[in-house]
Amino acid sequence: MNEIKRHYNLSQLHTFRLPAKAESVTFLTSSEQVAQIPADAYVIGGGSNTIFLSDITRPLVCIRIKGIDVKEEAQHWRVKVGAGENWHQLVLFLNSNGIDGFENLALIPGTVGAAPVQNIGAYGRDISEFIYSVRVWDRRSKSLSNFSNEDCRFGYRDSIFKQNPMRWLILEVEFLIPKAWQPELSYGELKALEEPISAKDILDKVISIRSAKLPDPNVLPNAGSFFKNPVVSQKKFESLAARFPTIPHFNLPNNEVKLAAGWLIDNLNLKGFSIGDASVHKQQALVLVNNGKATGADVLNLAQHIKISVYDAYGIELEAEVRLLDEKGLISL
Repeated sequence: MNEIKRHYNLSQLHTFRLPAKAESVTFLTSSEQVAQIPADAYVIGGGSNTIFLSDITRPLVCIRIKGIDVKEEAQHWRVKVGAGENWHQLVLFLNSNGIDGFENLALIPGTVGAAPVQNIGAYGRDISEFIYSVRVWDRRSKSLSNFSNEDCRFGYRDSIFKQNPMRWLILEVEFLIPKAWQPELSYGELKALEEPISAKDILDKVISIRSAKLPDPNVLPNAGSFFKNPVVSQKKFESLAARFPTIPHFNLPNNEVKLAAGWLIDNLNLKGFSIGDASVHKQQALVLVNNGKATGADVLNLAQHIKISVYDAYGIELEAEVRLLDEKGLISL
C-alpha cells in the first residue's frame, strides 16, 4: 500500500533543503500501485536534482521502488534495478560483485530512476551507454510499457523523460553491461592512474576526486552541479580561445566543443558570491549552496545573476541542470 503524508516538510525530500511544504506526498513502493498515482503529480526520487522554490499544492510522488536482479549472459551482465534504489549504492554493489563499467559514475547523488531522465554522466561515461530498457507508467494512456535505449532519445544530460516531465513515471531500469571491461581514463586526474588499472582503482579515485571537489549536501545543502556544461560550435570555441587561451574544453563529434561551466563562472570571480543566504560555493563554482536560511527567491535570483553574467562575458547561455519547481510548475531560468 502506498504511504501518503499530508502537509509534508519538503526540506527532508530535497538536498538543497529550502523551507517548503507539500500538500501531499505519496511514497510509491511498488509498481503494482502506480495506477493510484494522480495524473498531475510531480515525481521525485532522491531530491538531489530538484529544488523546491515554494510550497507545492499539486500532489508529489516520491519513488521508493527497490530491488536489484542480476542475470549472467555469455557476453553481458543483465541488471534490472528498481527506480528507488540509491545510485551510488548500486555502483558499489556492482563493483563488489565483479560487474565493472559504472565506476566513473560513482558518488553521483540520487536514485536509479533519475539516471535515465538526466542521462547522468561523469569522467567520460554516460549512463545511456549501458541502458537496455526503461520500464515506465504512461500517465496519459494509463498503461505500462518498456522503452528501448533508442526510444529514450538520449542526449547530453537529456532524454525524452526530461523533455516530457509530466507524462512517464520510471519504475525500473534494465542495464546491459559488457563483461569485456574497458577502462575510461580520458578525463583529468584519471589519466594519472598507473598500470595495471582495475575498476576498483577508478572507483576509489572518482570517489576521492568528487569528495574533495563537491560539498557534502548533508553538511552544506546543495544540489550538485547547478548548470550544464555548455556545448558550442568549433568556431565559437576558437573565438573564445583567442580571448581566453587557458579555457578548458573537450572536443566532441560534429565540430562541437564542450566547455566547463564551472570555469566560465569562476573566471568571473563569482566563487563565494551571495544573494541572501544562497551562494556560489567557495571551492566549486558550478555548485550553489544554501548557507542555512536561503529562500527560493535567493536561489532563483542568484542563478539568474550567474546566467546573465556568463552571457554578457562570453555570449553563452547557461542552462540549469537541476529541476526548479515552484507552485506554477517546472520553471526555466
